[in-house]
Amino acid sequence: MATTLALPTTTHAPPEDKYKHKYLIAIAVTLAAVLELIDTSIVNVAIPHMMGNLGATLDEIAWVSTGYIIANVIVIPMSGWLSAYFGRRRYLVGSILLFVLASFFCGAAHSLWALVFWRVVQGIGGGALLSTAQATLFEAFPPKEVGIGQAMFGVGVMVGPTLGPTLGGWIVDNYDWPWIFYINVPLGILAAVMTWTYVHDAEYQERAESIDFPGILLLTMCVGSLQWMLERGERYDWFDSRLVTTLALVSFTSFVLLLWRELTTDEPVINFRVLKSRQLAAGVSIASVLGLALFGSIFVLPIFLQNLHGLTANQTGLVILPGAIASAITMAFVGRNANRLDARATVTIGAVLFFVAMWKLSKMTLVSGPEETFWPLIMRGVGLGLIFVPLTSATMAELKVSELAQGTGMFNLTRQLGGSLGIAIMATLLTRFTTESKQLLTEHVTTMDPTSLGRLDQITRGLMARGMNPLLAKQQALMVLDRQISAQASVLAFSKIYMLSGIILLCSLPLLFLFRTGRGRGAMGPAH
Repeated sequence: MATTLALPTTTHAPPEDKYKHKYLIAIAVTLAAVLELIDTSIVNVAIPHMMGNLGATLDEIAWVSTGYIIANVIVIPMSGWLSAYFGRRRYLVGSILLFVLASFFCGAAHSLWALVFWRVVQGIGGGALLSTAQATLFEAFPPKEVGIGQAMFGVGVMVGPTLGPTLGGWIVDNYDWPWIFYINVPLGILAAVMTWTYVHDAEYQERAESIDFPGILLLTMCVGSLQWMLERGERYDWFDSRLVTTLALVSFTSFVLLLWRELTTDEPVINFRVLKSRQLAAGVSIASVLGLALFGSIFVLPIFLQNLHGLTANQTGLVILPGAIASAITMAFVGRNANRLDARATVTIGAVLFFVAMWKLSKMTLVSGPEETFWPLIMRGVGLGLIFVPLTSATMAELKVSELAQGTGMFNLTRQLGGSLGIAIMATLLTRFTTESKQLLTEHVTTMDPTSLGRLDQITRGLMARGMNPLLAKQQALMVLDRQISAQASVLAFSKIYMLSGIILLCSLPLLFLFRTGRGRGAMGPAH
């Protein structure tokens, strides 16, 4: 059976002394979490440079991202158990240092598979930095100020993925791709030193006396297969591929076996029993939908701005940045007033704002300027700020202190997997919607349509005016018209994706009725 270790406090110190370094703890663990999140997306803009330097194909270089994410999502649900087994401070610091070491060797890699190997190691180190950091912040702040700590963490979670491509684009343009990894070294060492100095082990820890090897193996097979399937499904045409079908079967089978194993063993690596808390079960379900809607919309917006409006990665980042700042400001306000707010109300308002923002983005056309994204992205940022902190705090409201690490692990895992699912679904639907829209538009562009003939004639005459002979001008005009139809089809497809993202989040709101209370953990009185 698990042994509860109550760590003694200093006899003569006043009770409030244990909260003395709360802001330094928040800075340390949030910095570590931001580094982990930035590295999820920062490599995307450097992929063309990596392909050239390492002589890799696009399919091969994709493993640089896939390997990291798979390792990451395998470790996230185990982080509560690992934190208790090794001690929270040792586990956090060890994970940060492993992340830093792997970052250095990623930058120094001279072959593709060396880079992939160290990215996997980096993902293993990074897996601890979300859930363990979040669980730490629940204890680092007094009960009445829990929302402030979660707001600081939330800012990192929301801003990190936004900064990744922007920062990566700037580094690659001004230096070289290895520096997207080297930048982690000094910042990671700073986070490790601060964590070792100020973070302490959990006040109540349940350390398993044995290691659940079957559970770890089944978890690896389940989450690893699922993430691999989501990462590669679009490329292999989903279930038309034997590989994708096999991955789906392995993931489902291993999940059933994992569930049975963890519910029947005394010392599980994932404590599914905490889901008996209706509040936690509802909260992690909403988190998965939030991840799906958020990451799905984050995925398609840069594609829209870069492919249809010709913006660079840096310019795209600057367009998105005001929304991230709005999210940060909103979280700061919500965090300060967390005890007076009801999560059921703030999450509902936030979801409605998110939907309105998506509706406004769906109205964008080829002639829309980046300035027309400003207010919708501000609105989306405010909406997410209203959702994240109250939802997190209310989800954990009924858990015991010893269950927080497991609860935050499940919350972050479902949000991460929801995000992966969102990206996979949106990528597939974007292709499908574009094809359908082009077919629909092409039906109206015929030799019998006066408008189409007039447009074709106008383009032809324009090309002839530039010195092109009539026959070649006619051929080029047809190609130009086809590109214009494709661009309009893409606009229609993006419009549907934005609306779908907003509707999906709204559809999760009925889960709020399962909450016993909308008050956050800090408002429930002292942790129990």
